[in-house]
Amino acid sequence: MAQPHVGVIATLRRDGRPYTVPVWHLWDGTHVWITGTTSRIWCRQLMHDGRVSLCVEALQPVAGHIGIDGTAEVLQTDGFDIWPMSRRLAEKYVGRGDPANDAAVEAFFSNMQTEPRLLIRITPEVWRAIDMRVYEGKRADRRHQARRRGEMEG
Repeated sequence: MAQPHVGVIATLRRDGRPYTVPVWHLWDGTHVWITGTTSRIWCRQLMHDGRVSLCVEALQPVAGHIGIDGTAEVLQTDGFDIWPMSRRLAEKYVGRGDPANDAAVEAFFSNMQTEPRLLIRITPEVWRAIDMRVYEGKRADRRHQARRRGEMEG
């Protein structure tokens, strides 16, 4: 989740069909943060129905994926300071930890501030993860999940 892999978010249309779009994401240890604009369809869908799924796939450094089902809260500039987290997203994806990219981060972030921007806070409810180095198939995965649930309850 710390790597700048693009995720795919699934929102729900009013008729219940899923709608998917690639997004940048940031995990803070409790929530997943995503930014968008008021004109984007998926943002408007989240305003109507906060149920969401996010899938992040990676091939490097380890092949695998993480899937998260959760609830999204749409935060707007009139009630929340969206800019610190929005800047962190720009730093993660544009800056990529390289000071040589600082000017590009600043230009991208400055442009973000000219748009009718939103910040989406996703609270994870269900996690799914597969590390392809150790993946043994669906049955083994179910046994592992059952053991984890038992550990969490006990």
